[in-house]
Amino acid sequence: MLAVNNIEVVYNDVILVLRGLSLEVKQGAIVALLGANGAGKSTTLKAISGLLKTEEGRVTRGEVRFQGERIDGVDPHMIVRRGIFQVMEGRRIIADMTALENLRLGAFTRRDGGVKADIDMVYSYFPRLKERTGLAGYLSGGEQQMLAIGRALMARPKLILMDEPSMGLSPMLVQEVFGIIRRINQELGVTMLLVEQNARMALSVASHGYVMEQGKIVLDGTADELANNEDVKEFYLGGHGADRKSFKSIKSYKRRKRWL
Repeated sequence: MLAVNNIEVVYNDVILVLRGLSLEVKQGAIVALLGANGAGKSTTLKAISGLLKTEEGRVTRGEVRFQGERIDGVDPHMIVRRGIFQVMEGRRIIADMTALENLRLGAFTRRDGGVKADIDMVYSYFPRLKERTGLAGYLSGGEQQMLAIGRALMARPKLILMDEPSMGLSPMLVQEVFGIIRRINQELGVTMLLVEQNARMALSVASHGYVMEQGKIVLDGTADELANNEDVKEFYLGGHGADRKSFKSIKSYKRRKRWL
């Protein structure tokens, strides 16, 4: 469904962030993209959704293909119409609009009917949103994340790019949100590319995963393979190697040598 082939991304014509990154997302799958802060995970999602332009970034090499068609360089609203919707880090809901108005906003590229039916569908996954009639800015962090995912569903996406859905949520809410993510994938057949700091939770819902370091993919495999990989356990799942005393003492280039 989605193929990212050897792309490089440069910001302000100077800063090279992605250095020949490639990954693939098959239809119907949940794929996790793991890595430390600054590895280039969010930039990867923006390269796919066309949002690099808003930050003076661009793909300078390689290509992004969705359902066989090249989409790097396509305007973001046209990418949404093709079936890709990004749930941004930090929710990015419109705080001075109601939850219902935010949901309707998610359908702005659609030219078909059925918006009311889809709102009811979103409420079936997130019944709390139906009860919240005030401004979205007054919703809790968990409710705002639910609203952001619901707004994405209103676009009837084929692929959702999800950036840090657990950020700022309590452990109980993280479990709830990821349970709904799994349901949406299984019941609606929506494919997902998931960027998430909570690697353990991401791998629990994903079928495949990639690990990024310094703008490149350094390791990939099934979710089970990554969850059982000793290096992934040490650096991302809270495990510890026999000869490692602290994460702070590990240099990135040493990790890359171990990945490779």
